[in-house]
Amino acid sequence: MDRPTLTKQYLAELSESAATAAELLGRAQHDPLLAIDYENRFLPRPLFLGHEEQERLMDDLETLHTALFSLPDRLFDGDLGAFARAVGMTETQIEVILRSQGATATRMARTDLCVDDSGFKVVEVNMTSSLGGMGNGVMAQALLEHPLLADFAARHGLGFADTARELLHTMYAATGFDPRSRPVIAVADWPSSYLGGWDAFLKEFCAHLQALGADAHPCHIGQLDYRDGRVWLGDRAVDIIHRIFLAEDLLESPEAPALMDQVVRAAAADQVKLFVPLDAELYASKTTLAMLSDENNRHLFSTEELAAFDRILPWTRTVRPGTVTLESGQMVELLDYARANRHDLVLKPTVLHGGSGVVLGGDVTEKSWAAHLDAALGKPYIVQRRIRPVTELFPDENGQLQPWLTAWGVFTMARGFAGIMARATRLEANVGVVNITNGAHAGTGLYELPPRKRTDG
Repeated sequence: MDRPTLTKQYLAELSESAATAAELLGRAQHDPLLAIDYENRFLPRPLFLGHEEQERLMDDLETLHTALFSLPDRLFDGDLGAFARAVGMTETQIEVILRSQGATATRMARTDLCVDDSGFKVVEVNMTSSLGGMGNGVMAQALLEHPLLADFAARHGLGFADTARELLHTMYAATGFDPRSRPVIAVADWPSSYLGGWDAFLKEFCAHLQALGADAHPCHIGQLDYRDGRVWLGDRAVDIIHRIFLAEDLLESPEAPALMDQVVRAAAADQVKLFVPLDAELYASKTTLAMLSDENNRHLFSTEELAAFDRILPWTRTVRPGTVTLESGQMVELLDYARANRHDLVLKPTVLHGGSGVVLGGDVTEKSWAAHLDAALGKPYIVQRRIRPVTELFPDENGQLQPWLTAWGVFTMARGFAGIMARATRLEANVGVVNITNGAHAGTGLYELPPRKRTDG
């Protein structure tokens, strides 16, 4: 079955039951991890994904991620510094990132997508260990406690991937630790973020990881000590630093690079394992999507790669003067085209996250749009074709189905598919960017298991 069919059948059964959002959510709305991560805004049903759709999507995402990691070689003769400058990193960030370079490409990512009339389209690719939505497995378990969804999932062979478990597996695989040795994990944020309120979430997150068998402890990197050839958190010798801090934190203050440098030096000296190295963030820059989308680079990729790009990548270009090629093959001057077609375009900074700095052309005036474009020139920005997501129906507090705009966060890790984070906003809210910062509700997804797993139970 496919996503529309599964959704239609579940909604039909849901309508007959008249179950309310609160009834469907059950204990999810009282879980402390979800309450903080999702800011007490929950989607009362999961998104659905068919088996063949999931396999095609995973193939396309694997092709996309592999192509992203190949960009320094294909476009910059292997010069990672040149690649970092091209994607919008500052010299301060580049200096630290180059010394934090991982031996292999990270297998941990969350690709954010929307579904339009033609299928899944990539909004951005997040490659870091600081990914929201790690509790979606908890959410799925809670939703499946309702008899209606439990029966529906059993009849249709639906299951979920527990993202937190996949995180631990990927972390141990990347750092070389046997999980049975229970390495000490410092889940380390940046001081201003941690002390600004994120400590509450990290404490709940570490409690969840501990329940899964990990020896995990929350902190910020200012709390780490460096002595006797080890990294310490209090009286614990740390084996793995699970990095919640970001490359953009290097720009917070003049003291920031020195603080992060301590962690990077310790990892380079093999005094601790850093998960995930900072260079992963280079491939998460939205400029990389423009590099893959650019007509001038198509000759560098195989027929199979181009087919995947054409399926899931919206038209994307770096904001700069010059001629570009549209999907139709027409050649246009980028800035003239962007100014004249604002309703179809989105302007995005390349290295920020959480929707920061995103401008939807149709949501601002012509004058404001032109000013934003002018301000973006010479800075790390891309302009992208606006995706028009299909609406999804969710039950409200009275059990009535209401239309929402939905975004998918699809996790991929060492064992492949690693779960779904759902985010959605009410259609009438008209907020443009679907994310938690803009008031979106969050949830999870179920996918159709392969036939063998369905019969094996």
